[in-house]
Amino acid sequence: MSSAGEPTSTKPYLLRAVYEWCVDNGYTPQISVVVDAQTRVPMAHVRDGEIILNIGPLAANRLRMGNEIIECTARFSGVAQDLVIPVSAVTAIYARETGHGMSFGAEKKAVEADAAQEQAAPGPKDPPKAGRRPALRRIK
Repeated sequence: MSSAGEPTSTKPYLLRAVYEWCVDNGYTPQISVVVDAQTRVPMAHVRDGEIILNIGPLAANRLRMGNEIIECTARFSGVAQDLVIPVSAVTAIYARETGHGMSFGAEKKAVEADAAQEQAAPGPKDPPKAGRRPALRRIK
């Protein structure tokens, strides 16, 4: 339990479980990440504030999936880069081949940060664009 008396989030445990399921079944685990100030990824690959990362054993070296941070080294255009992804920024994990996996709702901290940004910079919003996200299905 955390110091405030609330239990820790189940999200990092679920991320590790789906990752292990993907690897055990020979699938490529991918995560969808909302990029914010705490996320360290190559910005050239970020599209609409989001990046999809292959975190499979062949693509991500020294992968550490902690309760707060996911860290690894991955190659982009042949150049190795260290990645730091807050668990709170991960919106989904799934198998690239099947689309099976799990998506996560916005966390309280992320919702508060978005509200603060909207208040700070009011303006017209772009309509949501049809993305190329895979269809996620619940794993039973």
